[in-house]
Amino acid sequence: PVLASAHESGCICLWSIQGDLMKELWPFSKHPSGSLTALCTDISTKMLLAGSKEGHIFCWNIALFLEDSQNKKNQVKERLCWRAHAAEVVDLFYEEEKNVVVTASIDGSVRLWYAMNGYYFGYFGQARKFELSDTSRLLLPSDVKNFPAIIKEESKHMEKKIEYPLMLDRVK
Repeated sequence: PVLASAHESGCICLWSIQGDLMKELWPFSKHPSGSLTALCTDISTKMLLAGSKEGHIFCWNIALFLEDSQNKKNQVKERLCWRAHAAEVVDLFYEEEKNVVVTASIDGSVRLWYAMNGYYFGYFGQARKFELSDTSRLLLPSDVKNFPAIIKEESKHMEKKIEYPLMLDRVK
């Protein structure tokens, strides 16, 4: 058994039941994660999803790590990141059989997404039916401008990068 905790710093900590820190996860994205506000896993605990205060959803593959956390080769791999809402994510749910992520925001919207690539299916209350079989359409809600980012396997360096602001150069 492992306990996952989400933190204001944007970090997810994986703890043993004895209270030992096993792993720290930092989202690997050009968008800062901000405070993490929601966590969920699938039934078989292969995927870990987190929602942020800025409306992002992060998805990690944790299956190999949970099988043998002592093996350094079995690392947690972030698979996907997407902007689900313009405001804070307050809850999320992963439906494994249909491969759908349901997200809820502080703005009152509840949206459906394809878990494999972050494609948008629609929102609860829309006039049309959800078409869960069509996963090829790349639609976005009106308040979201960024397409989902699939994290490549080569992206193993998971430290935060510090971006420096522009500085005035009086000579130029």
